[in-house]
Amino acid sequence: MNWIAIGLVVIAKFVVPLLIIPFPFAAGWANFVLDTVDGDLLIPLGLDDGPYQLIDKGADWFTYIGMLFAARQWKISRTVVVLFVFRSVGQLLFFITGEEIVFFLFPNFLEPLFLIYATIRHFKPDDVVDIYMRHRVGIWVFVVLYKLQDEWVTHVGNIDRTELITDLFS
Repeated sequence: MNWIAIGLVVIAKFVVPLLIIPFPFAAGWANFVLDTVDGDLLIPLGLDDGPYQLIDKGADWFTYIGMLFAARQWKISRTVVVLFVFRSVGQLLFFITGEEIVFFLFPNFLEPLFLIYATIRHFKPDDVVDIYMRHRVGIWVFVVLYKLQDEWVTHVGNIDRTELITDLFS
């Protein structure tokens, strides 16, 4: 087992969310990428699935806290708080029960909404509220559909995306 590499990835999973507060766009997307590939790094390095799930879900919650702080002055701050509490209930239920189905029942709508809003805010800071309000229905349709399929694939179907993509192209 490569403890140094595992340690570096785990440290990154807790440091990058801190950077979301001053750099919501860049760190938010960096965290998204890291959270997408971390299992493909940590499991082959020798970290068992049980400890990986605990580390991953702990780091996810740490990320939600970073998003909560970053968005405290944003127009959507109340929505962010509601989504934070909603997902936190799911996180708590997972830690109590160990059942991944709770992530489908309490989907993480916070992250995609945060990333969309942070992206608009980064590229159009003067128009972020107007752009969000004009496109909020489309944004929410995307957020809900994206996260429901993502939570199902990840936590109900337990489908490995790397294998899925590899199978599609082979």
